[in-house]
Amino acid sequence: MAVVGSKSFISDLHSKYAEKTWNETFKLVRRCMDKSRGDTKPCEPLIRCLKILHESLNVLSLSAMASRLEIIAKQRGMGSHLSPTETTCYLTADMFYLEVLLLPGGEVEDVKLAQHGEAPVSSESLLQLLKSKKFEEFSVKLKGLSSLYNIPGDNETKIKVYTALQFLGKDLQKISHLPRALREYNLQVDMILNGRIGYLLAGSEGIPMTIQYYISPSDILLMSDSERCSVGQLALVTVGPTDCTHKLQMASVIPQPPQLDAQGLPLFSPLCEVLSGMMPACFQLKLQPPLPMLSSFVEKLSQITDVAIADTDLQWAPFPQLMMTLLRENGGDKTWDGQDAHFLVPLPGREMHSYVLPGAAWEEAALRGALVSTIPFTHPAHVPALLELLRHQCAINTLLASCITSHRPSPGPVCDLYCEVLPESGSSLSVTFHLSDSDSLSVLLVNVADSQKLTCSLFAVRSEDQSMDEYVSRVLKRCMSIPVTMRALNRRLSKRTCGEPLPACSSTVSTADGSPASPPLPMSCEADSQKRDCPGLESIGIPTTPSTAAMFSQDAMGPDATPMEAESAFCLSVTEVNTNPTVNPYPSASVCVYSHWMHNNHLPEFI
Repeated sequence: MAVVGSKSFISDLHSKYAEKTWNETFKLVRRCMDKSRGDTKPCEPLIRCLKILHESLNVLSLSAMASRLEIIAKQRGMGSHLSPTETTCYLTADMFYLEVLLLPGGEVEDVKLAQHGEAPVSSESLLQLLKSKKFEEFSVKLKGLSSLYNIPGDNETKIKVYTALQFLGKDLQKISHLPRALREYNLQVDMILNGRIGYLLAGSEGIPMTIQYYISPSDILLMSDSERCSVGQLALVTVGPTDCTHKLQMASVIPQPPQLDAQGLPLFSPLCEVLSGMMPACFQLKLQPPLPMLSSFVEKLSQITDVAIADTDLQWAPFPQLMMTLLRENGGDKTWDGQDAHFLVPLPGREMHSYVLPGAAWEEAALRGALVSTIPFTHPAHVPALLELLRHQCAINTLLASCITSHRPSPGPVCDLYCEVLPESGSSLSVTFHLSDSDSLSVLLVNVADSQKLTCSLFAVRSEDQSMDEYVSRVLKRCMSIPVTMRALNRRLSKRTCGEPLPACSSTVSTADGSPASPPLPMSCEADSQKRDCPGLESIGIPTTPSTAAMFSQDAMGPDATPMEAESAFCLSVTEVNTNPTVNPYPSASVCVYSHWMHNNHLPEFI
């Protein structure tokens, strides 16, 4: 009986509103939303209903655009109203507001953003989102703006916290601008890897201040100019609520002119001597993406800041499991089951390595880790030390990740080198391997003292030359890849065993019938303005561009470089070739690290 009554009621509604216009339906839903309710929060079902209605129709009038902005504002917990002339729609929050200037046809003429205590400023990015009717992305932008003030309490508390965040950003910029010696040829790469504050990007339009603090050599080579500020490891400088109060700065803590200590960092004024206040919040570094960190490194974070990371925010697991979790997120399918993990690593020149991570060795409690996404701190002096620790962990992660791939072992391929990777401590590991022409095992011990100090020690029969350790250490530091380093080491040891240099590959290869065959390895790239002929580069994941063509040319590699050396050098390059040195006063460290090493370190070859 109830079902029959329900169907009758729905039929009555259909017949009653069948001839009503959409505008009348919108008004009805809006009237229902405006009715007095015991709960001051907006009615979620009605908001969803109105949102669906709006999404089903095109925005073709001023009233339709105003209604759409109103719904977005309600979704984000903001207020909205039209100006008396109905040409400007205001979206308001406690600490900021937007002015959206509308035209009669529903088009958007301008969008102005006014942060707390600041005059409205036109926002090109927000304007383009509304002009393109990308309302979901516009809503996400509003969410980002609101998150800057995600602090419980009254407006006075939020103003204090926002002021503290502003002065923190100014002090970080002052530290970033302090003079220091350059270590890399490319200025941005040098700032990322060696800068006290990394590569700093000022915040704007809901995006907090961003620090680019680590980037791997392979990322440097393959990134384009448009990606230079988004590749690698990033940290957003934000503020977040805490259960207890912390003393935060309300003014700059760097006196002018700054006085520097022995490490080149400024001497900070004590918080008791500058304007400061107790607040239910602390500063935060939000890591993007979250960083797998060993338990010992997580403890060091708290030692630097005196603020503990809540254990409830950390999911502890064996460290290789965390690395494989990131691999799965990037398209891999390998999981950690506590057993030995076996990976195949393809290298240029159709070379294949096998790497095994023994499950029992990596299951030790000291080698457990967690994905860290947020690091709380209370003072700008904490940031340089935190970044150095994060870089240290990134260096370890990069080396370990170079052995972890999505390639599974199969009965078919025969590997050129078989290796076992064992942890020796939180910052060192060993690679045990077997040379094809030897009856004994060899061990390469890799120690990562920090992100810039990597040393290798080789324990092998007939290899007691200290120069070999120095050579392998230089290779590893430049490429940050265990497989590429093992390839270089294997070739060097094989050459010493044979007592003669490896034969150079000819530029042409003939088949049995005498016809020329496709070269198995990339030959030299002879580039002209019309065509870049780089055989094999794209097959190993290197885009054929003017910069890569020049990078792998015979001129760049040197007259005695073999094709295999040209092919392998991509892992050791620091950045792309700068074809216009007049634009950048700090030319990149390419043309290739090969030629750079040949010139500065007098190495006969490295791969």
